[in-house]
Amino acid sequence: MGEFVATTLRFPVVLFTFLLLVVILYWLFVALGASEVDTADTFDGGVADGFGLGGVPAGIAFTLVIVVAWFVALVGTVLLADVGFPSPLRIALLIGVLLAALLIALLVTRIVVVPLRRMFGDEAVASRIDFVGRLCVVRTGVVDETFGQAEVTADDGSSAIIQVRRAGGPALRTGDTAFIYDYDPAGEFFWISAVDVPLS
Repeated sequence: MGEFVATTLRFPVVLFTFLLLVVILYWLFVALGASEVDTADTFDGGVADGFGLGGVPAGIAFTLVIVVAWFVALVGTVLLADVGFPSPLRIALLIGVLLAALLIALLVTRIVVVPLRRMFGDEAVASRIDFVGRLCVVRTGVVDETFGQAEVTADDGSSAIIQVRRAGGPALRTGDTAFIYDYDPAGEFFWISAVDVPLS
């Protein structure tokens, strides 16, 4: 175990280890409801589209790149650990591992995001107004005027996680039932109010 930790702190793995810790903390905050995955915040245009990462939430694409790059860098560093190359050549090889890790991570992420785009594409945006007038269940730790997420069920029985906000009153909590009464196209979220009946 000690050798594994030592490897994660060697160049070039240590660069991705730090970023991996940031990613893990981000998803922990999401799981605890202290943060949220903003489906409106996608990699669109310019460099992102050039790498084929457009059309998915930035948090998901970034996570995939970091996880794959960290793993590739870790494997490459382990393979070079017992090879007795002179220092200049070893440094050059480690830099090569760094570049290879980034390239492979981008390629793998580009492949993975292709099916994910269907979940965050224009079709979902076009049907958002259909959720107005429905009941939903709060899925984040809190819903207030600044952020929140809830689960709503469509006519076909499928469910979706939507961005929601509440104007005034005490914050809603996980599991609370709410009524969707309006949609804000600028902010791409729904306004909800509390109801006393549970969602069946």
